[in-house]
Amino acid sequence: MLTNLYPSTFSFLAAIKENNNREWFQENREAYERAWENMKEFTGAVIKGLAETDPYISEDISVSKCLFRIYRDTRFSKDKTPYKTWLGAGISTAGRKLNGPEYYLHIQPGGSFAAGGYWRPEKEHLAAIRQEIDYNGARLQKLLNEPDFKKHCQLDMQDKLKRPPAGFDVDNPYIELIKLKSFTAVVPFSDEALTREAALNTVLQAFRSMHGFKLFLHEALGAE
Repeated sequence: MLTNLYPSTFSFLAAIKENNNREWFQENREAYERAWENMKEFTGAVIKGLAETDPYISEDISVSKCLFRIYRDTRFSKDKTPYKTWLGAGISTAGRKLNGPEYYLHIQPGGSFAAGGYWRPEKEHLAAIRQEIDYNGARLQKLLNEPDFKKHCQLDMQDKLKRPPAGFDVDNPYIELIKLKSFTAVVPFSDEALTREAALNTVLQAFRSMHGFKLFLHEALGAE
């Protein structure tokens, strides 16, 4: 089983940032395919590891459905560069397209990270999560204060409302959590951490440290 990402994968991503054009990409297609295959194999190993501890993750999840294509959709963007300068994988029962709690692995020179939770829930899901925090905020706060979570993770508190949402009082003890529009925990990685032989264990440890938080979100949405 593959246990790390290759230095050449990071080298390719660094190079495409400086040469983001179709001519360079075609000339270096073999380097891209090696990086893509490396990411694919590593993601597969991560899925197998997560399946051992997370009941919402199965070994049968399609790796291909988890990976984000490197090709950018430039139709509605002022930035017309054709390629992303990162590789990513959304890991869930529906691959990268789940409308619910999931894991995400982002690979980018100097900016890699693991994330878990629910980014920008749809309206009904957002209401359900906020209601669960209102009812069981003490439990969520306890999960966020667990030593393993605090050691590895940081809850993203940037994506939130300036004022309390309708129906919630400013004096609610969990109002700062209720104001969130996304519910994601993040663990950053250095390039070196992901190219060492222990990289797989490093990533799995990060994801497992946020499992209780992710489970809270599943339960808020009525999952068994």
